[in-house]
Order: sequence, then C-alpha cells, then structure tokens
Amino acid sequence: MTARPDTASRPRWRRLLSHRALWAVIALLLVVGGGYAAWRAVYGQPNLREQYQFATVQRADIQDLVTATGTVQPRDYVDVGAQVSGQLKRLHVEVGSIVKAGDLLAEIDPTVLTATVDARRAGLRNQRATLAERESQYALAQLLLTRQRNLMKDDATTTESLQQAEATAKAAKAQIDAIKASIEQTESTLRADEANLNYAKIYAPLAGTVVSVTARQGQTLNANQSAPTILRIADLSTMTVQTQVSEADVSKLRQDMTVYFTTLGSQGRRWYGTLRKVEPTPTVTNNVVLYNALFDVPNNNQALMTNMTAQVFFIAAEAKDALVVPVAAIGSAGGGRTGVGRRERGETERAASAPGEGASAPAASVAATGAAAASAPAGPSRSAAHAAAPAGTGASAPRSGGPLPERFAGMSREERRAAFEAMSPEERQALREQRLAAGGSGGSRSETARAPAARAASAAAPAAASGPTIPATGGFATVERPRGTRRSTVKILTPAGTLEERSVELGVSNRVQVQVLSGLSEGDQVVAGIKQPQQAQAPRSAGAQGGGLQQGPAGMPPGMGQPPRGR
Repeated sequence: MTARPDTASRPRWRRLLSHRALWAVIALLLVVGGGYAAWRAVYGQPNLREQYQFATVQRADIQDLVTATGTVQPRDYVDVGAQVSGQLKRLHVEVGSIVKAGDLLAEIDPTVLTATVDARRAGLRNQRATLAERESQYALAQLLLTRQRNLMKDDATTTESLQQAEATAKAAKAQIDAIKASIEQTESTLRADEANLNYAKIYAPLAGTVVSVTARQGQTLNANQSAPTILRIADLSTMTVQTQVSEADVSKLRQDMTVYFTTLGSQGRRWYGTLRKVEPTPTVTNNVVLYNALFDVPNNNQALMTNMTAQVFFIAAEAKDALVVPVAAIGSAGGGRTGVGRRERGETERAASAPGEGASAPAASVAATGAAAASAPAGPSRSAAHAAAPAGTGASAPRSGGPLPERFAGMSREERRAAFEAMSPEERQALREQRLAAGGSGGSRSETARAPAARAASAAAPAAASGPTIPATGGFATVERPRGTRRSTVKILTPAGTLEERSVELGVSNRVQVQVLSGLSEGDQVVAGIKQPQQAQAPRSAGAQGGGLQQGPAGMPPGMGQPPRGR
C-alpha cells in the first residue's frame, strides 16, 4: 500500500504560501512607490508656489519722482533798519504783529536831530537878512553910478569918480550872488537834516507780518558804519520753497513741472506748485554739488511757517490707472534678472548659455521654460535668453559675445561650466571684466545696434503719442517729447501651472514698481522673487548635476552669514 501525505500538514503549507504572497505584494508596492517617487523627483513638475514669490499685475497710479529736501521761506520780505543813529525810544510792534504799509513801527530819540534842524533854520534866516542888506547896498551903488554918469555928460566930474562908482556897483552885485549861493547851500543842508529828523520815525514799507525783532527798546543804534536791522516784515500769503537738488537729478528738472511737498506734522497733506527756476550757481559742501530749485505755493490759511523743513517731490513723469508690476519681476538690461533667475539655472533652465555658445542660448532657454517663442520678437527674445543665466551670481558661466580666454580653448560645454564654477569669486569677476573689455556681451551689442533705430522711431512718433513725457534736453526745456519706452521680459504663471517667459514694454518706473504698457493683462501672476529654503543644505560639489557653489546663508554654518562676494 502506498503512503498518503499527512493531511494535518496541509494547512501549515497554505499559511506559509499566503504569508509569502503578502510579503511579495508589499515588496512590489514599495518598488513601485519608490520608482514613482524617483520619477516624480526627476521628471515631475515641482510646486512653483513653494519655490517662487508671485505678484499680481494690478492697476495703480505711478510716478517717477525726484526727491529732495528744502526749507520754506516767505517769497516777499524786507529787513527794516535805522537810517540815523540814536536811542531806540519806542517800539510799537512785536513778533507776530500784522502791519499795513505806512504804519509806524518804531521811534528813535529825535533830540539831536531836532536841534540840528533848528540851527540850520536859524542860519538860513541870518543869510536871508544879510542878502537884504547887500541888496540895499547894491541899490545905493546903482544910484551913485547913475549920478556919476549924468555928471560926466556935463563934464562936472572926473573919470576916476565914474570908474569908482562902477566898481562899487559890481562889488555889491557879486556879494548878492554869493549870499544867494550860500542860502541855497544852507537850504539843501536843512532838507537833509529834516529828512534825518523824519527818519527818526520808522514806518512799514509793505504790508505783512512781523516775523522777527532784533533790536530792543532803549538800545542805542549806530548807523554810521552800517544800517542796523530792527525787525523783519514778511508777506506770508505766498511762500517759496528753496530746495537743494543733487547734480545727478538736476538734469531731470524742467520749468513749470509739477512739484509737491510735505512737512513734519502735516499728516500726509501735500502742497502743490510749479517749478519757477533753478539757480545756475551751485552750492558745494564736502565735494557734494547741490543746485537750488525754487517754487512758490499759496499760504492763504497761514499753515506754512518760516524755516519749515519740506520733503519735496518733483514729478518727472506719471501715469494714471496703469498696469504695474514689481521691479524685481523685470529682467535686467544686462541679461540677468533683478530678483529671479539664480535658482532657475539649476532647476528649470539648466541649458543656459555657456562660453562660446552664442546663438544656442535663446533656444535652450525657451525650451527649458516652455515660453511661446513664436510670439516674441527677436530683440526681446535675446534679452530673455540672457535673463535665464544669473547676472551677478558666483556660479554663473560667462556669457557669449567676447573672446574666450585661452584656458577655455578646446573645452566642451560641460568642461567650461565646471571650470568656471571652480573659480573663486574674484577670478569670475576678473573674467567678466576681461571679456567686456574685449568685446562686451552680446546683449549689450544688440542694445547698441538697436539704439539708432529706437531714436529714429522716437523722433518720428506723433506729438500726441500716449505715455508720459520728459523734456527733450536736460534742465529747463519748453518742448517735450514722448518718454522712450524699453522692452524687457517677465516670467508669468500659466493656467497649466508652468512658467512662461514673456516680452513686455515698460514705461514709468518709481524704483519699486514699473508700468507695463503691453505684454501683460490685469490679474496675471508674475515671478517677483525666490523663496528662501526652509532649512540649510550642505553645499554641493562643483561637478554635481545642476551644480554651482551654494550661495547665501543656506550653504553656511549657523552664524557665518553671507559668503564674500567677488570684488
């Protein structure tokens, strides 16, 4: 008989098989999950909102301002002084008194002046009496001369007697003329003395407010050397703001441009005016050249006072209800991005331009970011390609456009990149300066080539073109031309959750925001910066994928701060 298997051992084998199947399923799930996680890490779309800071395109008023500080002074004022010496007998006004033209302000002791006038008048009366006496003598001499002439006709007198009578008459006439001249001199002196006596009373030359009093009642004034100042009267109905503008900004000013200012304690109130003039002679303090710009503002409610400090804003250009974005979202003119792009080279734009690759950089940048290259013109697209590479980071490779150094000759793209990343910040900066001196960057040359065409287009534009305006030349100009616009690039968040590089036309900028004339719509999300990593990461090696030396506090030990930048 054949032996049958033990029926009691069958459940045990079944339990072992079921346990093995369960472990196989768990292992399979782990393998699949790990593979998916690896694929997601390498090929999956990252969460852009965790990596970048986004700003919404919105409408707002924007102004390009030239700021300066100044002081508030009365436009019309006069320093009232004394024209004669003496003791200030009485002062009829005080600081804050409101006076009208012709009001009596002060009196100087007139005792000496009155005595001088009285003496002049007495001397004048004496001279007039002497004149009357001389006139009587002259009349007598005329009678004697007539008598001698009649006697001479009858040969009853001698020739000597006639000649003596004629001489006596002439002498009397000369004495009369001399006394008359002396009287005229005395009268002139008397008028001067009377004027000095009148100067003892000081009257207001104009209507206004007494803003300062420098002399006290009872003080002795000496007007022999210089006219002493007693008080100042100012017309506070119109004030002048004297502003000191730096030589870097004075070329932006033009006559009759709008200007406003605020004062300490004004609680945000603005006073508006128009620029009246810029004084041609500057003030130099510690090698700083400043020009005085003057403008007037009405002060009907007397809210402005003398010597107030004013924070002045000259409106060089402005736009109302314009689309604005942060300046950090705009690509820089040199090919970099002001606030974005340093991290993209190692993540979404690894194909940024390397030394000697020139024309291939734009295509690589567009392919990496998914931008619609067909809708962008050739010029801005080149700027966008340069924006893909970091401008000023230590790990950025030198851009194309200048001759390659000998140390890069014969290297492949990856070798050049690795060699550049291995350099110190000082060596990278020296390399950039060497290439710029030898030929400049491609972006700079393209901008230079487009400059004549841009100027010609600006000159041919109609006078009614939209957009803010600035003067045709620096300083004061009566003819204005449309402000030249410029093109740049921004990165926007598409509905699909990807980044798209887009060319935009820019207008007025206030150094915080910039006006967008075309290329964006209200509500678009633009990249305005890169979020800082949550925790510090160890610096990666120079040859690692997406490499580059780790910059910033994330790659430094706690307390070490930022690494040194290239000189």
